[in-house]
Amino acid sequence: MVATTHSNQGKFFGIQIGDFGLFATLLLSLSLGFLSFFATCFVAILSILFYNGIGHHNIDFADSYLYVALPVGLVVLAISLITLLGQWLRRKLSGN
Repeated sequence: MVATTHSNQGKFFGIQIGDFGLFATLLLSLSLGFLSFFATCFVAILSILFYNGIGHHNIDFADSYLYVALPVGLVVLAISLITLLGQWLRRKLSGN
């Protein structure tokens, strides 16, 4: 058997992202948004912890959710939705 590749499929770090269905596309976008939210929140909380401890400051830990993790999570969600839905639509409209 000969493996065929489509030239209109996008690749992200060598992984073809044009083969996903609509549900998989939405699920991957949501999971990327959640993952970036929680990873950024973890780093922001640790940063505030060290900043408060070393400098004797009093920054509220809730600021890490509102001002750091939420914007990053929403931006990653929007970018991944646009990218993955664009690839899905391109594949559907091209007839493959």
